[in-house]
Amino acid sequence: MQPENPQPYSAAQTNWPATAIPGRPGAHLHASQAESDDPELSDHGADETEARAEPVTAPDAEPTLGSALLDELRSQIAQFVIAPSREALDAITLWVAATHLQAAWQHAPRLAVVGPAKRCGKSRLLDVLTETVHDPMLTINTTPAAIFRSITEDNPPTLLVDEADTIFGSPKVAEKNEEMRGLLNAGHQRNRYVTRVVGNDHTPHRFATFAMAAIAGIGDLPDTIMDRAIVIRMRRRAEGEKVKPFRSRRDVPALHDLRDRISAWAKPLLDEAGDLEPHMPVEDRAADTWEPLVIVADLASGQWPRLARAACATMVAAEVAAEEENPSGARILADIRRVFHAQRDVDSLSTEELLHHLRQDDEAPWAEWGRTGLTSRELGRMLREFDIRPGNVRMAERTQRKGYMRNKFLDAWRRYCPTVHPVGTDPSLREG
Repeated sequence: MQPENPQPYSAAQTNWPATAIPGRPGAHLHASQAESDDPELSDHGADETEARAEPVTAPDAEPTLGSALLDELRSQIAQFVIAPSREALDAITLWVAATHLQAAWQHAPRLAVVGPAKRCGKSRLLDVLTETVHDPMLTINTTPAAIFRSITEDNPPTLLVDEADTIFGSPKVAEKNEEMRGLLNAGHQRNRYVTRVVGNDHTPHRFATFAMAAIAGIGDLPDTIMDRAIVIRMRRRAEGEKVKPFRSRRDVPALHDLRDRISAWAKPLLDEAGDLEPHMPVEDRAADTWEPLVIVADLASGQWPRLARAACATMVAAEVAAEEENPSGARILADIRRVFHAQRDVDSLSTEELLHHLRQDDEAPWAEWGRTGLTSRELGRMLREFDIRPGNVRMAERTQRKGYMRNKFLDAWRRYCPTVHPVGTDPSLREG
């Protein structure tokens, strides 16, 4: 039975960014910059200037063997799994291909396959990954010590962790598995070793940790792992969505054949992959995590450079928005930003006023936070993590109360929730 997924995926259009040229990082950008620097264009009117400022979509490069292999891999994955979006399916495809070039990467992106409940397709996706990634290593009931000893610097395996909620699901369980979390965190970046004593004489020995990993579980993984991951938020299939049942005897040979062809294509490109520094639509750790996937796309050419960057920009933005909604993260900052904005950006609010407005938001968790709602003590604890502390503020009736000055939040708002009344709508948040 063939899947009833929306097709074709290649029909997605995006106006940004221009297609990168394999082996020539930034060349497509230099070409457009050269056009804008042409002195003959400087005398044109404002309308033409605005027209030139519009993003220009470069045509996709000619398809190659690599792009054909990625197309085939994406189709194979889509037979067995309903991905949550076109971008997520593209990201999974590129991540699988990137495992075959691990020796080239500075960072080993995690693939966090999470869902809100059972039967969302997480384990089925891991089944397909097991047969297509480079040197899969299932970690079921495997100790961290055994994993340390299985990772080599020159040719690391690909770690596959299922039912991660049984490892990190509660504080007590997570505490018992702190060594596993440390391994998954450290292994995101090359040259992060763990030292253990070995042998009867207890000789210190360094063990490599660098390896790509796919981690599946119910609910979000620990923040330190999610921050190093390409996040695939799986969902249960809706009525009418059908996938092909996975049967090892029938399906594994074809997946192995495809895996071997991808490996044969990628192996000669190892040095080139290590030298590329592609233009990225994101920054910082997100760029580190997504760079291997974008490089694979640039090497494959065809439509994949465009699809990779579109997936990167869309999925990173989605996770930023999810982080802003997380009460343990930047959610409190975002909601306080909304309160100040609703109060016409007054200079200060007393703690009592601020708590009152926060609790009035029916869609926020603060009215039911703890036993009696968010308290001043808990609010102070949350904000101290962002180096924001209460002080004496002058009220309209010329009295003083404990409260918060608006200007104390400006830097944190800019850094942690820039999409809430963003730069441009508030002069005080503009860059200097």
